[in-house]
Amino acid sequence: MELLLQAVLFLASALVVVPLSIRLGFGSVLGYLVAGMLIGPSALGFVTDVNAVLHIAELGIMLMMFIIGIEMDVRKLWNLRRSIFGHGGAQVLLCAVLLALAFTAFGVNWRVGVAAGFALSLSSTAMVIAILEQRGLMQAPIGRASFGILLFQDMAAIPMIALLPLLSPAPATTNTIAGWIVALEALGMLAAVVFGGTLLLRYLLPIIRRSGTRDMVTVFALLWVIGIALLMQSVHLSMSLGAFVAGVLLAGSDCREEIEADISPIKGVLLGLFFMAVGMSIKFDVLASKPFLVAVLLLVLLVAKISGLLFLARQIQLPRGDRVYFAVLLSQGGEFAFVVMAVAEAARLLNGEQASIVTAVVALSMAATPLLLMALRTKEVARDVERPLPAANRHADAPDADLH
Repeated sequence: MELLLQAVLFLASALVVVPLSIRLGFGSVLGYLVAGMLIGPSALGFVTDVNAVLHIAELGIMLMMFIIGIEMDVRKLWNLRRSIFGHGGAQVLLCAVLLALAFTAFGVNWRVGVAAGFALSLSSTAMVIAILEQRGLMQAPIGRASFGILLFQDMAAIPMIALLPLLSPAPATTNTIAGWIVALEALGMLAAVVFGGTLLLRYLLPIIRRSGTRDMVTVFALLWVIGIALLMQSVHLSMSLGAFVAGVLLAGSDCREEIEADISPIKGVLLGLFFMAVGMSIKFDVLASKPFLVAVLLLVLLVAKISGLLFLARQIQLPRGDRVYFAVLLSQGGEFAFVVMAVAEAARLLNGEQASIVTAVVALSMAATPLLLMALRTKEVARDVERPLPAANRHADAPDADLH
């Protein structure tokens, strides 16, 4: 009964707040975040177990990455190798260094600065892809570049988990060795899933197809994606990375289209639930106790990441009109930052209060992204109104031609 009551609260708050947010021009993502804040423990308190909601809502991110993977064969993935490893590696390293330097300049211990820099260099896969899909930009240059970077960020957990224990202020030889063992286990699991999954599908899919029931194909797909995601999580990899790999392995199957058609509606509902859970995780008592510190950290995060991403956008030669949008789009902290922060706390690099502050900053940066993108679009529209161009030249000259 309590579960059904909470489901009614989630659905009702979303139905009220999200359409209003869209009508005001803020988009659906901010609407879900605000709805979560309102019913969460720090506001009305209708829902108190945020972690349980987050665990359920993670399925939405997994299904989103699964559908992206199922639409992408190995050849397309190989064509993205430069975007994934080159651009993604450069983004994580550049933003982590800038953030660590910025935090250290404000007097933060250098170990804490490096740990926070690692965690906050990651962006929100769920938010970025949701916005790109809403605007039909997934296949545009900005969409391909963003997706490649996000995919690398999911893989970057391996070296991050291995390196964080090295920064521990206490003697941690055992932790250091354990970090490298975890990294090797993650690489081994990734290889086992790719090769073992390919062989398994070759024999298993024909059996599922012969069952003659479409529902069984959907049941198998859900079991497949959740199973592989859990295997990845068992070695501290991102569940969304596991879901993407599960999708790529199924990309060449003849049941791809029916799986996608059946899963897409579930994905949308669960993604909304995820953003509501992020909104619920914002602790107003942390904001009230140290508002100046949270505001400064949020500003440092946004300025450092936007600066680094603008530099990267020039280096990878994104269209000029896409560069600022690209930088703002990836400027927030990501959901996987929570995992990295937990590892940093276990390595005694952060205490509980510091971890709570960083969590609040990540959630607020997610809320800031739709607002910044809206301000950017408003500015671009105003510029077009002030300087109207002939229709023949508008696409070539308008700096935001690729954003709409």
